[in-house]
Amino acid sequence: MVSQIKPLLILGTRTLAVEVADFASEIPGFRLTGFVENMEKGKCDEKLEGLPILWVDDIADLADTHWAVCALSTTHRSRFTEQVANLGLQFATLVHPSPRISSKSSVGEGTIISPGVIVASHTHLGRHVLVNRGALVGHHTEIGDHVTVQPGANIAGACRIGQATYVGMGALVLDHIKIGAHSIVGAGAVVNKDVPDNVQVVGVPARIVKENISGR
Repeated sequence: MVSQIKPLLILGTRTLAVEVADFASEIPGFRLTGFVENMEKGKCDEKLEGLPILWVDDIADLADTHWAVCALSTTHRSRFTEQVANLGLQFATLVHPSPRISSKSSVGEGTIISPGVIVASHTHLGRHVLVNRGALVGHHTEIGDHVTVQPGANIAGACRIGQATYVGMGALVLDHIKIGAHSIVGAGAVVNKDVPDNVQVVGVPARIVKENISGR
């Protein structure tokens, strides 16, 4: 029996969208048909990677036939995913063939797992999570919806990362650490104690440098 090929739309038109388009071509079962813009309508007069750029309000008619995935690194991409969900589209989960994801772990809809990622056992990644190139996620860890884990970040075992939090490139989160929602862990930071909601931490060891933020 031949598997059905799913037409795929990438939400976003910036460089990450182009990167995701590149490795999506290596994932069986999907065929990229275009990109979607929701901020600058003028971009829809152009093409990206030879494919059309569609205005978000015009994709409702594709809800029965197409799947979507959001390729924005900002944790505020929830605005885009909610907008598209309200139009009735289903979300694809993109997992590049190269990562190792434990069969005892789970990945939510709309999540992107980039090349070189490792996800250990008994871990759950929520909806619309971005795990970028070469990141490591330890065992018995919970990653909330709309979290961004940037290249080379290492989240150890038994951690909790709240929704819409941003973990910067090369950051290290030690075992049994809880990081709140809508926070930012700066690139290269070493997090050795719990981090509350809505703060930015940087440095070795990580320290709070901003409060009352809302992700990145």
